[in-house]
Amino acid sequence: MASFIQLLFHLATFIVVLRFLMHLSKADYFNPITQGIVKATNPVVLPMQAVLRPMGRLDSASLLLAVLLKALGIFLALQISGQPAGIGSVLVGGVAGVVKTILDLYFFALIISIILSWVAPQASHPGALLVYQLIEPLLAPVRKFIPSLGGLDLSPIFVFLGINLLSNVLVGILAQAAGMPVARFIGL
Repeated sequence: MASFIQLLFHLATFIVVLRFLMHLSKADYFNPITQGIVKATNPVVLPMQAVLRPMGRLDSASLLLAVLLKALGIFLALQISGQPAGIGSVLVGGVAGVVKTILDLYFFALIISIILSWVAPQASHPGALLVYQLIEPLLAPVRKFIPSLGGLDLSPIFVFLGINLLSNVLVGILAQAAGMPVARFIGL
């Protein structure tokens, strides 16, 4: 039962994090996938945005909602498992879980974009366009320092290394701060 609750809250967190990242990367609002995610999350995010207004590209309401969803999922899973945990460790676990979700989302979006660049480099599918729009803010700064070699873009390699480093160091530190029972429910 605890794993089912974790799955539900992880999916909800994933959708809200995706909304946060779409706002952060200024993804095309007229993309049907973007519209679907925004419409699905509006009932909860819009009331929060009345208090926490987006500041430029940063949608703090979506980010806070993602942390709260992840923390609530961890709390419920711990309660069902009969393991006690303090509210502080559950909140730190929620932050660690959201950071891990963001890094995992970027990791898999980068893999998808690499495969699409080989299979269908001029793809105009809404999913492909959304993936490209999500990862471009990560790749653009790296491309300034790492030029392409004869049409071969090496920037994804360095972004993969950065994601892996952040995942191991930052999420590891946050998971340790949350404590062992909570770290198990973060997805580590």
